[in-house]
Amino acid sequence: MSFDFNNYQFTLLSIEDDTSFFKLINENKERLKDFFAGTVSKTTTLEATKHYCKQIEIRIEERTYFPYLIKEKTSQKLIGFIDIKNIDWEVPKAELGAFIDKNYEGKGIITHHLTHLIDTIVQRHGFKKLLCRIAKENKRSIQVAIACGFLYEGTIKRDYRTTDGRLIDLNYYGKLF
Repeated sequence: MSFDFNNYQFTLLSIEDDTSFFKLINENKERLKDFFAGTVSKTTTLEATKHYCKQIEIRIEERTYFPYLIKEKTSQKLIGFIDIKNIDWEVPKAELGAFIDKNYEGKGIITHHLTHLIDTIVQRHGFKKLLCRIAKENKRSIQVAIACGFLYEGTIKRDYRTTDGRLIDLNYYGKLF
């Protein structure tokens, strides 16, 4: 599934994206390592990234994970990532995660496009709830969640292990449909 919005294109991650995805993660590794620990740990080399992308294609087929790449339409440069994960089809609900390349940060791209993606995925998949789990120190991500209509639901203590092994509290933000 892919769609365009303004000057950007959203596409599901595939094996054809392995090199550009590896480059995006590698160039942003320091800022991603704690809160995208799984993705960073599985994309340490181009070969590891290829293997990861193959695994992701299976998860997409199984409807257990939907990782979207944000690309500039004209250049096809990969600039960001939004994933729908921890999907529970019984409710149905899912968790959202997102990041943007450090060179595009602070320009409103994630906020603006996450809102559009949310509308699209809710319509296509029928989610009744979306949530974001965000470390209280991650002020920018909290601002994005609130700007996209998510409401603070509470803090779960010691809910996430960072790359360096620390257990940290996460704020939960939810949006109902």
